[in-house]
Amino acid sequence: MGDLPVPYLVNAAGLLLGVIFGAAVQRSNFCTMGAISDVVLMGDASRLRSWVLAIAVAMLGSQLLHLSGLINLDTSIYATPNLGWLGAALGGLLFGFGMVLAGGCGSRTLVRFGAGNLKSLLVVLMIGIAGYATLRGLLGPARLWLESWSVVDLKGRGLTSQTLPELLGAGLGLNAVTLRWILGLALPAAMLVWVFKSARFRSQPRLVGAGLVIGLVIVGGWAVTGILGADEFDPTPLASMTFVAPIGYALQYLMTFTGAALDFGISTVGGVILGAFLMAKADRSFRIESFANAQDVLSHLLGGILMGVGGVTALGCTIGQGLTGVATLALGSFVALSGIVIGGILGVRYLEEGSLPGAIRAIIARG
Repeated sequence: MGDLPVPYLVNAAGLLLGVIFGAAVQRSNFCTMGAISDVVLMGDASRLRSWVLAIAVAMLGSQLLHLSGLINLDTSIYATPNLGWLGAALGGLLFGFGMVLAGGCGSRTLVRFGAGNLKSLLVVLMIGIAGYATLRGLLGPARLWLESWSVVDLKGRGLTSQTLPELLGAGLGLNAVTLRWILGLALPAAMLVWVFKSARFRSQPRLVGAGLVIGLVIVGGWAVTGILGADEFDPTPLASMTFVAPIGYALQYLMTFTGAALDFGISTVGGVILGAFLMAKADRSFRIESFANAQDVLSHLLGGILMGVGGVTALGCTIGQGLTGVATLALGSFVALSGIVIGGILGVRYLEEGSLPGAIRAIIARG
């Protein structure tokens, strides 16, 4: 193993992390869209607590890796000094609304596909095509135009990143490293207190386990790319779990084989599908599912497109921004996560009311 090139080791580790992630999600029904729907429609926050537990674990582990000097989170795409606040907000809103129409976010779609859901195959294709078109294709110029006039150049203001410790440190005149220690420990601690104060949640070991495992997978992703991938001559870009752009690259890789290089992101996509398939077979939940009617097709089609466009515009999905990005304490990630949640709530109310005006009125009246 030690003689294998670093990219092989990174890709193998990415595949393994994807398998663990996919199996955990399939086993526990971990789902961001489902968590939002449960709270809005039933007042049940159990799956939301599982999601917040994953954030807490991911944030704590990621910050400890950074503070120990093993990785530098400020080199990730989330922490750059170019704060794309509008892209994060608008992209998050589109992604959140789209994931409701499609019945799940990008990661959940991969898991459903691995478990036999053919509807998810259409969504995966739409996410990949729309995401790649937004990244490098037909919609790329519009995305770049949006960035050109809305991005805030923090570097021009003497800052090297958009992380909360640096932003607050500059504003309050405090040491950024000290603030990172405080925020990196206090925020996860507060989240853990809220998560485990619920006896109902504590009595659901699958959701507890899923939150812990998925949070650790995010930490593992940073470790794989930042430590294992720290090749002196060809270092792996620092990254962890995210799915919109990697789905697009995976489709390109499958179609051309030479059009995209096999990397950590593509490996995790394959791993998630494989992990979900193996778990579905193991617990006998694998079954072929198809569309109910034409409206079902259109809903999943549109949902996939919105997730592809929104996920690339926001620089990530519910996992890419909601877990991986937020774990870096980047301001843009919190903005994107807020947009995703608002878009998700809007989508749930839209399905309930049948129209956007009705959904907005329902949100104002009932939340």
